[in-house]
Amino acid sequence: MAGHETPKKILLDESEMPTQWYNIVADLPTSPPPALHPGTLQPAGPEDFAPLFPMALIEQEVSTERYIDIPGGVLDVYRLWRPSPLFRARRLEEALGTPARIYYKYEGVSPAGSHKPNTSVPQAWYNHQEGITRLTTETGAGQWGSALAFATAQYGMECEVWQVAASYRTKPYRRTMMEIWGATVHSSPSELTEFGRGLLAQDPEHPGSLGIAISEAVAQCVADPNARYALGSVLNHVLLHQTIIGEEALLQLAKVGETPDVLVGCTGGGSNFGGLAFPFLREKLAGRMDPVIRCVEPAACPTLTKGEYRYDFGDTAGMTPLMKMHTLGHSFIPEPIHAGGLRYHGMAPLVSHLYDQGMVEAVAIGQTECFAGAVQFARTEGIVPAPEPTHAIAAAVREALACKESGEEKVILTALCGHGHLDLASYDQYLSGRMTDYELSDATIAEAMASVPVIG
Repeated sequence: MAGHETPKKILLDESEMPTQWYNIVADLPTSPPPALHPGTLQPAGPEDFAPLFPMALIEQEVSTERYIDIPGGVLDVYRLWRPSPLFRARRLEEALGTPARIYYKYEGVSPAGSHKPNTSVPQAWYNHQEGITRLTTETGAGQWGSALAFATAQYGMECEVWQVAASYRTKPYRRTMMEIWGATVHSSPSELTEFGRGLLAQDPEHPGSLGIAISEAVAQCVADPNARYALGSVLNHVLLHQTIIGEEALLQLAKVGETPDVLVGCTGGGSNFGGLAFPFLREKLAGRMDPVIRCVEPAACPTLTKGEYRYDFGDTAGMTPLMKMHTLGHSFIPEPIHAGGLRYHGMAPLVSHLYDQGMVEAVAIGQTECFAGAVQFARTEGIVPAPEPTHAIAAAVREALACKESGEEKVILTALCGHGHLDLASYDQYLSGRMTDYELSDATIAEAMASVPVIG
């Protein structure tokens, strides 16, 4: 097979960078259910999203066009780090003794060290084009907040970030990175919003959650006519922007005559997974390849594998439109595991729809297995992964070892969505033997699901 001779690093020239995002909605056999207005429970219209997003992004959110042009002002910033490299994990393959060929698309080369600038840059650009001067947002592990701070700095905008308290306390240098790019950062829950003050009154050491941080960022946004809100995952337009990952990976694999047999991606809100998987799913739907596509989530926050496919709020306070998604309940407070970016109660509606239709698989893995895979990856491939993609690495290792048992020469593809240089406290916990696994109980899920609206 051609894959045996593939180089370690597969690059694209700047001239080969894709100039369009791919919208998977255009190719789905059935359309995903619409978002609902929280008051009327009718399909939400553009006017319902207008206080939060610029019209250009609202149009992308509901678009059925297959391809959407990337604006020149976005491409100019993308060129700071794109196209990103695709690596063959030869040394990991040798360590595992597997006949499988493992490829990973590395997004840690971006200024913020993750895949998040792929959407933060266009979100900032579209807001800037409509005269918006301030963006509010939330962040879990700090990667999204860092990415938006970087993006707003490119267009001279203000950025205000609510960082989940558990992450704010354990990852202070994420806050420093955001502040270097000019952002203002608050621990969430905070004293700045009525919702935050109420939670802190109940528990001054509240660990926070992405749902709570979203509520605070949204509340501050709607109170300022010059502000809009930016979301780092979950929504259609966010996953759309991330498809440049998969589009580049397709071109890179074509250079060496490879197609994946198995594609695995970590899933928290769904943007990294969708960014890699959607272009390959397009090819699968068209009959040009047939990879197994697998979502990998933390056992402590198993949205797809244990959540229900229901209409639910995207935030804890119930301020956002209702979205049909796999959810653990908007009041769910996840354990403070190290993969902060995967600690969200809901899964992207598009990814949820694909899972419901049987077009993708899902598996949940505990964090100790994930960090074991990450350490082996770092010792062979040299890159220290962020905690989030360790889930995909662990799943890739599982698949590669299964190939060792069966003798199959499968091609495995994943996205290493960021480096872990600012997450070394997590590795310290693992290496010192202090890391533990959290298995989410059915009783905990049932308690959070009790507050989910009953619709239809």
